Amino acid sequence: MNLAPRQSRPGEVRGDHKVVASLVPEGARVLDIGSEDGALLDLLARERRIDGRGIELSQAGVNRCVARGLSVIQGDADKDLSDYPDRAFDVVILSQTLQATREPKEVMSELLRIGKRVIVSIPNFAHWRNRMQLLFRGRMPVTKYLPYEWYDTPNIHFCSLRDFVELCHELDAEVVKAVALSAHGNEIPVNAPWWVWNIVAEQAVFLLKR
Repeated sequence: MNLAPRQSRPGEVRGDHKVVASLVPEGARVLDIGSEDGALLDLLARERRIDGRGIELSQAGVNRCVARGLSVIQGDADKDLSDYPDRAFDVVILSQTLQATREPKEVMSELLRIGKRVIVSIPNFAHWRNRMQLLFRGRMPVTKYLPYEWYDTPNIHFCSLRDFVELCHELDAEVVKAVALSAHGNEIPVNAPWWVWNIVAEQAVFLLKR
């Protein structure tokens, strides 16, 4: 299960995937949670020569991953992470999926337990376009990046970038690096405090450790 709204064209690498790949050490043992069609794992295998494993909620997604030759099994981030031992992977990745989990704090705690490093990418529900829609229309935002009505959205827990950083503090997780991105995955080259990123960034990628 991966909830990034914009699907890449064949041969195109998503911007947030490029950022994730830049944060993964060569040859690392990696677990990708919410592998979707395997695009990220495939990129990491080609460019970083990782020893990769994946978990994907949908059987259709698992089938697409296996067709790429990837080692991906069907699983649920809310239920199945407890099966992995401590520090089982050099890097654990959760891309555009945290907001759709039932217990995001517990999921994050498990990620930090089983991975020496954790990479999480999330959408920012506090982006200025969402704020404007709430302010002037009085309705839940529907944008190109969040193209769901309130009654059919797969997103369960809406959070801002500042909310996520506060959760990291609660879990004693250090933000080693954070990259603010536009909806299309272009890096926002702004060295600014979190309250600025919380307005201008539509998504972000975080590298964490405990």
